[in-house]
Amino acid sequence: MTPASAPPRPLPPDLTAYALAHGLAVSGARPSLPQYLRQLWSRRHFVAAFATARLTAQYSGTRLGGLWQVLTPLLNAAVYYVVFGELMRTKDDVPDFVPFLVTGVFVWSFTQSTLTAGTRAVSGNLGLVRALHFPRAALPVSYALQQLQQLLVSLGVLAAVLVCCGQLPGPSWLLAVPALALQTLFNTGAALVLARLAARTPDLAQLLPFLLRTWMYASGVMWSVERFVRDDGVPGVVRVLLECNPAAVHIALMRYALIDGYGAAGLPAHVWALAVAWALVAGAGGLVYFWRAEERYGRG
Repeated sequence: MTPASAPPRPLPPDLTAYALAHGLAVSGARPSLPQYLRQLWSRRHFVAAFATARLTAQYSGTRLGGLWQVLTPLLNAAVYYVVFGELMRTKDDVPDFVPFLVTGVFVWSFTQSTLTAGTRAVSGNLGLVRALHFPRAALPVSYALQQLQQLLVSLGVLAAVLVCCGQLPGPSWLLAVPALALQTLFNTGAALVLARLAARTPDLAQLLPFLLRTWMYASGVMWSVERFVRDDGVPGVVRVLLECNPAAVHIALMRYALIDGYGAAGLPAHVWALAVAWALVAGAGGLVYFWRAEERYGRG
């Protein structure tokens, strides 16, 4: 019998043990969580470069370019001022209404844009996901970093508006740093959750704007949650939900840090503990939730 006609060598009955014995592994298999975190950390330069490149290209097709990073929240604030401040007279119940409103709009816009971007993190980069091997969490994390970079640019405009309204910088402004750090961790975790959900259900991207608009109206962006919950006619469950709302917590902390007239009496009880709890739950929970579907991204 010639070698060409020799029968094939029979495979061992236990293919798993055979593959392990020769150092083989399932292609695209999900690594352990510690390994996944190490892989994600090793791609930190890619995450930063990808976020910066997307931020640079975001408004490259417009005449005003990067100015839209600050014009968008300012225009939103102007519209809300006319509708809620002037027509609905909300400003009569809120001292320093312009700083109150502008701070709320900028802080809310950070959460809104991060979550909206999260829905496109995987589904909008299928070519990259299918062509290269890397921890997929790098995509929603880079999108969250892009929105943080955009916010940092916008904060200069927010500071200028506050100064023009008589809110001069003081030691309390330093509290904005931990407040933004906690909000960033929460936003990133929520973006990871939405990235996994939208990867399997693209229709989520169409539904999300309605959910975010509802959430915005319940978060005290243009009205005072504190004055509302102090009303004796508000049910206890509604009061707790409004005060524990993570978006309302982040907005309240930033207003407390930046606005002189927004004292500690306007903060929900245990506000810093709430912010830390939301950041840890969303950050850690979102990462684990996203990691558990790692091997399914880009398939089907």
